[in-house]
Amino acid sequence: MLTRELLSQVHRLEIKTRRLVNEIFSGQYGSVFRGLGMEFAEVREYVPGDEVRSIDWNVTARMGHPYVKKFVAEREMTVMLMVDGSASMRFGTALKWKSELAAEVAAVLGFSAMRNNDKVGLCLFSDHVEKFVRPQKGRLHTLRLVREVLDFAPQRKATHTDEALRTLNRVLKRKAVVFLLSDFYDVDERLLAVTGKRHDLIALQVQDPREAALPDAGLLEWRDAESGGMLCLDTSSKAVRNRYAQEARVRQKAMDEKFARHGIDHIVLSTDKSFVIPLLRFFQNRVKRFR
Repeated sequence: MLTRELLSQVHRLEIKTRRLVNEIFSGQYGSVFRGLGMEFAEVREYVPGDEVRSIDWNVTARMGHPYVKKFVAEREMTVMLMVDGSASMRFGTALKWKSELAAEVAAVLGFSAMRNNDKVGLCLFSDHVEKFVRPQKGRLHTLRLVREVLDFAPQRKATHTDEALRTLNRVLKRKAVVFLLSDFYDVDERLLAVTGKRHDLIALQVQDPREAALPDAGLLEWRDAESGGMLCLDTSSKAVRNRYAQEARVRQKAMDEKFARHGIDHIVLSTDKSFVIPLLRFFQNRVKRFR
């Protein structure tokens, strides 16, 4: 049974994201993704000026003269929302937890896809796939996905994106737009590369400012949300704060390079800032690239 509080949360989130979807993201979303997917329609005889790469060599060999493949833009797309629900996502020192930010972004993307008449699916994962909802259309289905994200209580604490990516690649046979929302503390580069080739993969990294820099707050005891390990740091030491920040920069640089190597779009979102500007900038940059 759905609790009244959960239904209220879904309703509030729908209202909160509706203006963003209607006034900002819906048009941007359609400009970026509509028509990127192509499906085979038929073969026809080659005419001068046709793209040589579109020649169907099997048919050409049988018929004795050139034939080309004809493609049409897909009328609809499949969009997958992959949301990390591990313990490290239940952290936040600013406006909200990382998990709350991921839920809001997933809702905006889901409603944008719905407005574009696309199918939307959901994969919730920790160190394994905990919930997989196959893509469908419609408002009620999208609201169900939002409920699933908001009500997600993972059975395990750890993060492993590899199992989620394997499941996605096994289940979805046709190319999809995949939004992967995670803090990416554990990611298999090989599987990222494989998924990036099969699908239009967009990585949305959710982070908190305290993961990049420590405050001057004296002795702080840290507990790893996933492993349970404890660490005590003297944040009054400038050397400790500098080393922490340096390690965070090195980790972020390595992550940026990992996505860049495989041509995967990478958006960084933070719990202390609105996600609207970085997401809008991503859409605008993609529109320019595909013109």
